[in-house]
Amino acid sequence: MGLSKLNLLYKETVLDHSQHPRHHGQLPDATAHLELRNPTCGDVIDVQAQIEDDKIVDLSFDGVGCTISQASASMMTVALIGQPVKRARELITDFSKLTIGDEISDQADEELGDAAILGTVAQFPARIKCAALPWHALDELLEKREVEKND
Repeated sequence: MGLSKLNLLYKETVLDHSQHPRHHGQLPDATAHLELRNPTCGDVIDVQAQIEDDKIVDLSFDGVGCTISQASASMMTVALIGQPVKRARELITDFSKLTIGDEISDQADEELGDAAILGTVAQFPARIKCAALPWHALDELLEKREVEKND
């Protein structure tokens, strides 16, 4: 695919998720939530998860932020709903690798779906935090849940 077509696909995908976010709003049956802020640009993301039997049954987000953070949150929910917690954390790691320009497996790329296109933010270091914010929030939420479960 040519560079101009890839740029167009990126813009269309990011704008679609930003303007028509999936799984946006409060999650009434949430079993956990975590809010993170990006002080450099003012983004605020509140990630809410319904986790049963170590599986993400449902996921949503709320908050305000730039186009990239909102689109990334939307893409994250689509990619991770239905995933076992362990696999979700692996995909969060893969997404983080993408945003800094590292390679990931073809399987992870496919499982990330639209979110994989955000790997292009590696070219714009100031935007990496925007794309990563919701993923970091969910990872912290899952880590906190794991610690509480083991106590």
